[in-house]
Amino acid sequence: MELDPDNEALPLLGSKEGLAHLALAYVNPGDTVLVPSPSYPAHFRGPLIAGAEVYEIILKPEQDWLIDLDSIPEDVAHRAKILYFNYPSNPTTASAPRSFFEEVVAWAHEYKVMLVHDLCYAELSFDGFKPTSLLEIPGGNEIGVEFHTLSKTYNMAGWRVGFVVGNSDIIQGLRTLKTNLDYGIFSAIQKAAEAALGLPDTYIQGVQERYRDRRDCLIEALSEIGWQVKPSNATMYLWVPVPPSMNSTSFALYVLRTTGVVVTPGNAFGHGGEGYIRMSLIAPCDRLRYAVSLWKKAGIHFDMTAPES
Repeated sequence: MELDPDNEALPLLGSKEGLAHLALAYVNPGDTVLVPSPSYPAHFRGPLIAGAEVYEIILKPEQDWLIDLDSIPEDVAHRAKILYFNYPSNPTTASAPRSFFEEVVAWAHEYKVMLVHDLCYAELSFDGFKPTSLLEIPGGNEIGVEFHTLSKTYNMAGWRVGFVVGNSDIIQGLRTLKTNLDYGIFSAIQKAAEAALGLPDTYIQGVQERYRDRRDCLIEALSEIGWQVKPSNATMYLWVPVPPSMNSTSFALYVLRTTGVVVTPGNAFGHGGEGYIRMSLIAPCDRLRYAVSLWKKAGIHFDMTAPES
């Protein structure tokens, strides 16, 4: 679809800034905001800072970590103001089919809920999978916005550059808030972002191949010590179950103390993330294999018994 760059697009100091500030622009204390659990922390912390009542939609592995709209009580749906969601997902690595987006858009129109979709992993997809944009769906632009960042695809984390596109009225509210908070992106970073966005498709293909190879080598290494991890078809992470005898936090701390390897406990992303850890694919394959070799040397495996504290 075509967008009006003056009214339907807004540069951001990274998508995290925009996601949080959108809540400040639209949420009043006591408003109900729907957020999947687990989810990227900015999706629930922004609304919490704004004083929202956050309703967690618990995601389940047996439903492929997709939002079950039917699980949202009628009274909650009727009073909800915003639904934040993110596919391909951080942290679960789940992706959603086009049919899911069609259902979400129809649901949002029925209950008059603003949709906020975080599509920061739009280009980090593998094995022929192509993520769906909310704005591809008829009616999506009428009721929602979509966020993107250059941090992942173009390795510009820390540069703080991203953008939001979609409904002009929603974007105007965020623009009004931002004019009172910042003066925009440093011009040199704008030039760098322009250059990045102008790179050929071969660059994107190289990034995709790099993360796909790292995904495969980490899954293979983990399988040697008892883990069976479902391959993701997008993002730069693996979503890995913890040993049944431990919770997310205790396992992450034990791994850190015994091996020096840092993983993120799933419950840091909400109650629905308990029982999992997120492992990043930002290191090359030899480094990832070395990390798992430290686990093996320390006797860490999927069927391990919880160590005595």
